[in-house]
This record gives sequence, C-alpha cells and structure tokens, in this order.
Amino acid sequence: QVQLVDSGGGLVQAGDSLRLSCTASGRTSTTSPTVWFRQAPGKDRDFVAAIRLGGQITNYADSVKGRFTVSRDNAKNTVYLQMNSLKPEDTGVYYCASRATQGIYRSAVEYDFWGQGTQVAGAA
Repeated sequence: QVQLVDSGGGLVQAGDSLRLSCTASGRTSTTSPTVWFRQAPGKDRDFVAAIRLGGQITNYADSVKGRFTVSRDNAKNTVYLQMNSLKPEDTGVYYCASRATQGIYRSAVEYDFWGQGTQVAGAA
C-alpha cells in the first residue's frame, strides 16, 4: 500500500504561481508513476502531469505545457507540481495519484492510490 498526502493549494489570481506537493509513504517506488489530476466542479478528473523513474520521465497535458513543471525529491519521497502563469481554468481540486505498476496513463481509473486533494481556487 502507498499513502499519498497532497498539499499546497490556495487562492490564486491569473498570472500567479503556486507549488503543490505530494508526499508518499508506505511501499513506494521511483519506477511507479506519480500523476497529478485536477477536477473542476461537476467535471471528471483530468490528467495534468506525471513523473516516473526518479524524475527521468515526465509527461504533461497540452493545456499546461510550458507553464507547469513536475519534479521529485527522492530523498523526501515528494513530488512537486510547480504551476506558473496560472489561468482561471487551472482552478479546481488537484489530486496526486500513483499505481502499483509502471506506465503513465491519462485516465484516473488506472490509478490505485490517491491523495486527499488540495484546492486551487480563484481569488475574487
């Protein structure tokens, strides 16, 4: 089993930056992917970014390429999602997820382990 705790959400305005964290414990492995999804109200969880193999392989949704960067600190078992130039459509609940086996998939159903979610909300 793997336990994931995600954090770092907050109130943002267009153009802001924010860094999310996902810390894993339990039977972790750098060969397993860690993936970020986001979910807007009333919508499915959409793939945002992924990382595996200790950070050698990364993958991004087209909507965030060039603005978001996923990285990991293996010593801390933590994956980060640095989000720059935030847009209103980037708001939602962000979840980190992982799976027991290798492979990066963009569908949420492929993932076995989930964080509790961290909210990125637009400031009024």
